[in-house]
Amino acid sequence: MLGADDPLPLRPRRILVAGVSGSGKTTLAGRIADAVGSPHTEIDALFHGPDWTPRPEFLDDVAALIAQPAWVTEWQYTAVRAVLAAEAELLIWLDLPFRVTLWRVVRRTVRRSRRREVLWNGNVEPPLHSMLTDRDHIIRWAIRTRRKYPALVAQTAAANPGLVVVRLCSQREVETWLRALASSASR
Repeated sequence: MLGADDPLPLRPRRILVAGVSGSGKTTLAGRIADAVGSPHTEIDALFHGPDWTPRPEFLDDVAALIAQPAWVTEWQYTAVRAVLAAEAELLIWLDLPFRVTLWRVVRRTVRRSRRREVLWNGNVEPPLHSMLTDRDHIIRWAIRTRRKYPALVAQTAAANPGLVVVRLCSQREVETWLRALASSASR
């Protein structure tokens, strides 16, 4: 596993960004895509259909995505994690402190809910009070799943020996790593 200061052994074309809700996966995936000149596909947009139902085309859309020579996406959804990892060259694991990710997911959720921001396929965040009744409300999900990534990343790295894994543990490390990636991509 590499850190923020370690050089990459390859120029990646197929990249995954992993982390708990609120870690900044989508933001970083977009920034990586810009740095390396690869398209970014937001995996939530492939998964969520109207009324937060899974899209029936999800698996086919992911298969089409990974068939491309270059891509960047978030590493989410149990149904596709293994196939994404098998085709990826690089997995960035955002392992930020829980206090940081919880603050981010709460702030984002409150903003989206209050503004009634339209997300994927016409969906909007549910009312904030639903956090008290919905076990899978995004804030409760973030709290409940915050400890799953260490084992998940380790298992995935073991199952995919060619997959380069970079673990970033702070926003400073994210910025350091991204600068190095952009610098190497411009050469």
